[in-house]
Amino acid sequence: MTPDFDVAVIGGGPAGSTVASYLAKAGLSVAVFEAENFPREHVGESLVTATTPVLLEIGAMPAIEAAGFPKKYGAAWTSGETRDINPMGYNLGPRNFGTAEIRFQERDQPGVDRDFTYHVDRGKFDLILLKHAESLGAAVFQGVRVGKVDFDGEYPVLHARIGGGRTEVTAKMVVDASGRRTVLGNQLKVKVNDPVFNQYAIHTWFENFDRQALNPEKGQGDFIFIHFLPITDTWVWQIPITDTITSVGVVTQKKRFQEVAGNREDFFWDTVASRPELLDALKRADQVKPFKTEGDYSYGMTRITGDNFVLIGDAARFVDPIFSSGVSVALNSARIAAADIIAAHAADDFGKARFATYERKLRRAVNNWYEFISVYYRLNILFTAFVQDPRYRLDVLKMLQGDVYDDEEPKALAAMREVVTAVENDETHLWRPFLGELSAPTAKAGF
Repeated sequence: MTPDFDVAVIGGGPAGSTVASYLAKAGLSVAVFEAENFPREHVGESLVTATTPVLLEIGAMPAIEAAGFPKKYGAAWTSGETRDINPMGYNLGPRNFGTAEIRFQERDQPGVDRDFTYHVDRGKFDLILLKHAESLGAAVFQGVRVGKVDFDGEYPVLHARIGGGRTEVTAKMVVDASGRRTVLGNQLKVKVNDPVFNQYAIHTWFENFDRQALNPEKGQGDFIFIHFLPITDTWVWQIPITDTITSVGVVTQKKRFQEVAGNREDFFWDTVASRPELLDALKRADQVKPFKTEGDYSYGMTRITGDNFVLIGDAARFVDPIFSSGVSVALNSARIAAADIIAAHAADDFGKARFATYERKLRRAVNNWYEFISVYYRLNILFTAFVQDPRYRLDVLKMLQGDVYDDEEPKALAAMREVVTAVENDETHLWRPFLGELSAPTAKAGF
């Protein structure tokens, strides 16, 4: 029996289209099965610079540049807290912890040839990547939903629905890039809901929002902004989409939304009202999209590889997107997995052991993201302190660039963990009132 394709990819988002591009460039026959028809709306609009080497390698960067997406030169964080606080024993201040900012130009990053990345309309961005994979020779099938994969035969068999009909496709190898639909994760019962994060987001787009309204420094309108709210474990993103349109979203614990009576629109405005200057700026702008919600924020998989399959992108692991990690993980997991798949194809051996390098690198990288985010939620004042501390600034910037795939744990993480432990164990610590409800893990997540 000859399979229909060398590799079948479930999902045509950034992870699926990128792995298809790498494989098609290497001469493998590859098919992408996407359940929706592009373009389609999607959240996760701000990139980090770790996406740049991947876009350059697969040859998609010219199309991204031609799309005219706003350039992103850095990131900034604001809060209503303006006190100078000298944390006992850590020599990180005194500083103003109300704001912090980083610029990508501060640190050279391997494979990155520019000091910016992009904010993107994901409908347009994802379509560009999918069309690029097709231009390289990948067979792309939109409107085809893969329901399950049968691994019992000589080759994996994908069972798919096309309109009202059904079809079967065989391949030597299956890549699950189905995003938060997690096709194989659900089928194989390896999905694990995160024990710490249960976040919920509500978001929309605004026209003519004043991007400098909460920025005392000015001149950073092209940054992504994260606005802390005086509500535990709650924050707002501000992302440029075009010259005049801005994406704004509230992220909070899901239980808080469930506890509040009212609709999603009331919840959004009531939450934003905790920062009056943000509320005023949004009220002066024009909302141009209905509110959308996102749940099921964080999860992992006990297995992300096996005989004849790998899971990549959100299908493998999803963590809270506070540091814009989503597309970066999608593209880089595709890059790393593609290298193992190409080697497996050359050896005509698609056994689980062939994907050990991919699994090791992805788990290490995403666990670094996970702990970084955990510390942020547990004590976000600590994050702004480390951003401003010259001893740790470049190490924090490295993580914020998404440069987490080839090194061991960043040194700043160990230092952050030490400070959090000290604050948790000392009821008189000046930072004690700033502890969030979400507890940072004492060890890296085991999934």
